[in-house]
Amino acid sequence: MLKKEKYLQKIYQGNIQRYGSNPKIRKVMVGPLAIGGGAPIIVQSMCSTDTRDIKATLAQIHRLTEAGCELVRVAVPDESASAALSAIVAEAGVPVVADIHFHYKRALEAVKAGVAKIRINPGNIGSADRVKAVVDACGSAGIPIRIGVNSGSLPDDILDRDSHKVTAHGMVDAALREVELLEREGFHDIIVSMKATETSVMIESNRLFRQKSDIPLHLGITEAGLPGYGSIKSAIGIGSLLIDQIGETIRVSLSSPPEEEIEVCWWILEATGVRRRSPELVGCPTCGRIEIDLIELMKDVQKILKDVSIPVKVAVMGCVVNGPGEARDADIGIVGGKGKGMIMRNGKIVRSVDEDKLLSAFGEELKILCYEREVAKDKDLS
Repeated sequence: MLKKEKYLQKIYQGNIQRYGSNPKIRKVMVGPLAIGGGAPIIVQSMCSTDTRDIKATLAQIHRLTEAGCELVRVAVPDESASAALSAIVAEAGVPVVADIHFHYKRALEAVKAGVAKIRINPGNIGSADRVKAVVDACGSAGIPIRIGVNSGSLPDDILDRDSHKVTAHGMVDAALREVELLEREGFHDIIVSMKATETSVMIESNRLFRQKSDIPLHLGITEAGLPGYGSIKSAIGIGSLLIDQIGETIRVSLSSPPEEEIEVCWWILEATGVRRRSPELVGCPTCGRIEIDLIELMKDVQKILKDVSIPVKVAVMGCVVNGPGEARDADIGIVGGKGKGMIMRNGKIVRSVDEDKLLSAFGEELKILCYEREVAKDKDLS
């Protein structure tokens, strides 16, 4: 079962954020999760299992949540998949989103099963009566709807208008058209996503939509590709929007097991300064001034940080020329050179030691820093 207090504590505890989502954006509740309204940016993914296989689907959901996923979508293509939802929702441990295609009855069945949100494509629910039936069911149950616009399935009239090219304006028009249908029925718990294969189209679509609406946005590049190139493509698209405070939830869609998506999501959040769940390790680029085996030192520091869950910034610098200045913004840093080394905290030198004692000195100071952070966190929670 989804234990609300424990689940929310995991999401909010230890987050160091320059900002959450934009506080001016409409807040939508997805189960116990607040989306938008200044809440943390949420990491989500989608199961690749057959939803009808309850055991396999739950196993993958648990692997995803262990990796750091906070919201999981499952496909609901038929009545058999709908029938599995109740058992999945009961044991998932995170809010479950039902991905609905073409048949409005699947949405009604998902609502009865207790999902936290349903996701639809523009125009795929059918007639106005069917849209009303879905809206009424979701409204009564307090379940939001995500309108998922995809560059591969834009409405024909919009494609005809735009000479069969996928454009940012076409993506936005498709989203707003569906928003209008839902809001006409008095339904406002809406989230929108506009995913395109082309990074530039995805970025422009979300920028244009944000100018027109305060509805929360779910960000992602569709069909991003294999983990290497796909991760970079996703980082550019999602990251550029997050830096401008556009986007309330994210997914990195890769041609790989979905568990691999989660680490990339967190790297994007951490690189943009939005959320952090683990230490950030930075180091100077190698150059002719380096007077220490910087790469091996960074690997050793990384091993020490592996079991640290407190989000601190750690700098490892290889010379005394730029090292002290570059380590100034870090919570803790190492500056090495000529057989000696310094440990710095918040820009100040706290220890100077021989090179062979550098790692042990760093470990000792890191423990002190982590203890201080834990004490401060306990005071904040009390």
